[in-house]
Amino acid sequence: MLDFKEEIAKAIAKVTNMEEKQLREYIEIPPNSDLGDYAFPCFKLAKDLRKAPQAIAEDIKANIEIDGKVIERIEIVGGYLNIYINKEALAENVLKEVYDKKEKYGSSNIGKGKNVVIDYSAPNIAKPFHIGHLRSTVIGGALYKIYNFVGYNSVGINYLGDWGLQFGKVMAGYDMWKDEYDFEKSEIQALLKIYVRFNQEEKDNPELTEKAREYFKRLEDGNEKEVEMWKWIRSTSLENYQKTYDLLNSKFDSYNGEAYYNDKMGPVVEELEQKGLLKDSEGAKIVDLEEYDMPPCIIITSAGTTIYATRDLASLKERMKRYDFAKAVYVVGNEQRLHFKQVFKVLELMGYEDYAKNCVHVPFGLVVDKDGEKIGSRKGNSVALEDILKEAIQKVEKIIDEKNPELEDKADVARKVGVGAIIFNDLANSRVKDEIFDWDMLLNFQGETGPYIQYIYVRTNSVLEKAGYMPEIDKVDFSKLQEKQAVETIKLLYRFNEFVESAAEKNEPSIVSRYLIDVAQSFSGFYNEHKIITEDKAVQDARLALTYAVGNVLKTGVTLLGMEMPNKM
Repeated sequence: MLDFKEEIAKAIAKVTNMEEKQLREYIEIPPNSDLGDYAFPCFKLAKDLRKAPQAIAEDIKANIEIDGKVIERIEIVGGYLNIYINKEALAENVLKEVYDKKEKYGSSNIGKGKNVVIDYSAPNIAKPFHIGHLRSTVIGGALYKIYNFVGYNSVGINYLGDWGLQFGKVMAGYDMWKDEYDFEKSEIQALLKIYVRFNQEEKDNPELTEKAREYFKRLEDGNEKEVEMWKWIRSTSLENYQKTYDLLNSKFDSYNGEAYYNDKMGPVVEELEQKGLLKDSEGAKIVDLEEYDMPPCIIITSAGTTIYATRDLASLKERMKRYDFAKAVYVVGNEQRLHFKQVFKVLELMGYEDYAKNCVHVPFGLVVDKDGEKIGSRKGNSVALEDILKEAIQKVEKIIDEKNPELEDKADVARKVGVGAIIFNDLANSRVKDEIFDWDMLLNFQGETGPYIQYIYVRTNSVLEKAGYMPEIDKVDFSKLQEKQAVETIKLLYRFNEFVESAAEKNEPSIVSRYLIDVAQSFSGFYNEHKIITEDKAVQDARLALTYAVGNVLKTGVTLLGMEMPNKM
């Protein structure tokens, strides 16, 4: 596809004898299309060319060689070159490219041959999948797909919380009370009730805590009964979680959790000792990070046990060896910022600078209700994520029954719209902001929501269905797409890859979400002002080609976020 920035940079480079790559980086997109499709700030060249910006602009305009099929005209405004591209060439390039590449349109190979390891979701087994894990699961799932789309090989890792004293509690409680709970109805709910009961009763009965330690010690020692029970709890939990992962279109390549690294921490501690990084501190073993303005990173506690940092260092060493990653991305909440800064710094001090600099913590805010209160168990409003997703689907089914009761495949449409609404609501704004969970807002078909994008996509489908054919792209007259709304929409479609690559670079899926809202709104404005199906066949063919391209990009975009598109609503 024609790269307009490249063409502009080449032309300016010939006049100024400056490096094309640097000139390209200077090119801007004006906030108002009346000021051009692109703008070049000549003051950036003033120092090198030793001229005033206005003089530089005049010199470039007077001497630039432009192809009328690429650039229509250039105007000078206050030291800027305002560049207007050929709208027919733009339409032809974009729409032919969409027709040719279809769902691959917007993809690239910037990550070709590189592995990116993405650590996300990571629920604690023996408990239902809590809404608190929604954000990590959805953000990580989107990044997995986005990185793949720009050429990387994504490796999704679900670092399960599958070790620790909590399993001693569950096992001890199970042996004492299993006959009191209905395991046939829901094994995971029964295990949760036993765990909650154990925590409550041990407050008044310290002997229970000792009993849990005994069970966990037997598990650590490899006792057959406890190991088999642990395996059962783990597999039961994963089977339960998979229902939620299937709904969210989340994929993982590894489920190696905390337990997997039990025998891999010793070598890490030994290496830290050998490299002179470990220090004794009040009975604990630490890596001193004072000169880096951080508290010490505890490796061995005063009780002689390993800790999260030890396990994360072991997992990083293993991932380095197994995947030789170009990036290691950790999608974990804001509260773990210091922890990851410490772990990455220790990895660097161990001599793995090249890997450490490519380790990234991707933090995110909380899930809060419309009053700004955290949705958490202390308030009693904590619910299983599967229940939230089911409720979203039921609410959409009710809307369908009210507005379109004759709709075919109602259950499938309700699933795609309901789950899509949850996903998009999570990704609609910058991940570091808290996510506001408000049913009325996220299921709004007219707001900046997932259902709105799906509705516009369905509208593109219905237009193409009504036309009854797809125009032959090589016979389309692209000069028929000169209306302001059409041009603005095509300009957005042209930039799809730019937004996707930016989302990958910044680990920010909301860049794609906001882009899709802009595309949907732009096309909606065009659709409301101009009939697609008209008596003029040339005009109709051009508008149908645009309609198809919009639908294609919307569908590809939401797929990157983990959503699915319904064909009808």
